[in-house]
Amino acid sequence: MPDRQNIAERLESIGAAAVIRMTETDRLLRVSEALAEGGVEAIEITMTVPGAVEMIEAAHREMGDDVLLGVGSVTTPRQAREAVDAGARFVVSPVFKEEVVEATLDTSAVAMPAGFTPTEIQRAHEAGADFVKVFPASIHGPKFIKAVRAPLPHLKLVPTGGVSLDDAGDWIDAGAAMVGVGSALLDQDAIAAGDYATLTDNARRLRDSIDAARG
Repeated sequence: MPDRQNIAERLESIGAAAVIRMTETDRLLRVSEALAEGGVEAIEITMTVPGAVEMIEAAHREMGDDVLLGVGSVTTPRQAREAVDAGARFVVSPVFKEEVVEATLDTSAVAMPAGFTPTEIQRAHEAGADFVKVFPASIHGPKFIKAVRAPLPHLKLVPTGGVSLDDAGDWIDAGAAMVGVGSALLDQDAIAAGDYATLTDNARRLRDSIDAARG
């Protein structure tokens, strides 16, 4: 397991995590490789994927630490531990549960629980979270990120849910540490057709938006 601080720094440097929810898992590895080729080298495989832990293990075996694998939709400490044992380096939750954060930190992986209000977000931070996922981000918009960080500039926020390929930079401009992007990256028609080049192009568009915001 790489050092937790190094993982967090690498995540922030990448600037985006691809959130993968798929039922056809035979294509998952190729999808991950295509996104990484486009510059999105942080891949979050959610626990809603059939055999998610096994898929994380297979992806880690194939790609090693060239790609930063994470696990999403985690709601129990056991899920966190099993995913990290399989090769996940960051653990993302759709909610804030202190016991999940504690279990994640015990493994030296990066903890990224979710919060929706300033109070929830701050509590997650105080529990030890490295980042706090703001979900669903589309309800608030980038102005919310800027408003929350004005009195709480220490927070590392990760808006997820509604971030597009071309407006990711707006969230970064507002103060987000990075973004989580799912359906905007994962063109289902392209995946069904085996057109992985489209996924790589989507990842590059996302990277261009982030890079432009960071100057």
